[in-house]
Amino acid sequence: MLSRIAESLYWIGRYVERAEDTARILDVHLQRILADPWTNEETAVRSLFGVMGLPVEAGQVTSAQVVDLLGLDARNPSSVVGALAAARENARGCREIVSSEMWECLNATYHGLPGARRTVEQQGVHAFFRWVRDRCAVMAGLTDATMSRDEGWVFLVLGRNIERVDMTARLLRTHERAGGSIPSWLTLLRSSGAWETFLRTYRGSLDDRHAAEFLLLDRLFPRSVFAALSAAEGCLADLEPDPGRAGVATDAQRIVGRARTGLEFRGADELINDLGPVLASLEHTCSQVNDAVSRRYFRQTSAVTWSSGAVA
Repeated sequence: MLSRIAESLYWIGRYVERAEDTARILDVHLQRILADPWTNEETAVRSLFGVMGLPVEAGQVTSAQVVDLLGLDARNPSSVVGALAAARENARGCREIVSSEMWECLNATYHGLPGARRTVEQQGVHAFFRWVRDRCAVMAGLTDATMSRDEGWVFLVLGRNIERVDMTARLLRTHERAGGSIPSWLTLLRSSGAWETFLRTYRGSLDDRHAAEFLLLDRLFPRSVFAALSAAEGCLADLEPDPGRAGVATDAQRIVGRARTGLEFRGADELINDLGPVLASLEHTCSQVNDAVSRRYFRQTSAVTWSSGAVA
């Protein structure tokens, strides 16, 4: 497979997941402010900016600014709208690999963004976030149903799961920085699409330990950090079918493997006590894995330096 095609598929997986998870994080943020009258809006907004890695300007900041910058700003590839536009642009570069249904889904979503943004004024931001989650779910379903399980599929799923680890860690950090409480865990589980599954798993027992254990360590829930790391590790193993006689073949496999085992053999109570450092380490891991994957599989081009002199 051409490296540019592999790179496009990898970033389609990442951008679609980023759009969905950013919508989930913003939904959590706004629901928490509405549900908890003692929450200081400016403090919560500054915390969210920090979690998402954005600079905080001096002066008062509001939830509306967060929605504009992380939700609706088409020039920001980390926003919901910007990520969906970037996913569609990457799909244009690999039309011969993605199915026609996948392309039509991304294209229709992109052209539906102006109308969806108008619903923010008419029905509120929660309707917009719900629409984004629904469109990303359609894209995920079409990907699973129409792509052959070849290298292209592996790169797309790899990107999806690396982004999922990063964004789930950021979602949990919004909770951790807010001084997590039981109502906050409830909102977090609902926004992660995990509430019903969590209730069936723990028979309705909601406490900090169980919620953190489920979102970080559960082997069967696909949005948990451990499940996403395991899926990414499997993708990397598929890309290197001959690992050799000792260790693993690539830096990316080492980084993901260390992160997975660091979670797997850590107790739930220990996770609660060290939640902040654990989540920060997971975000750093995702950045390292992205760099390692790019170095090994994608094109590495240097900047062109133009000279005013004529070429002999």
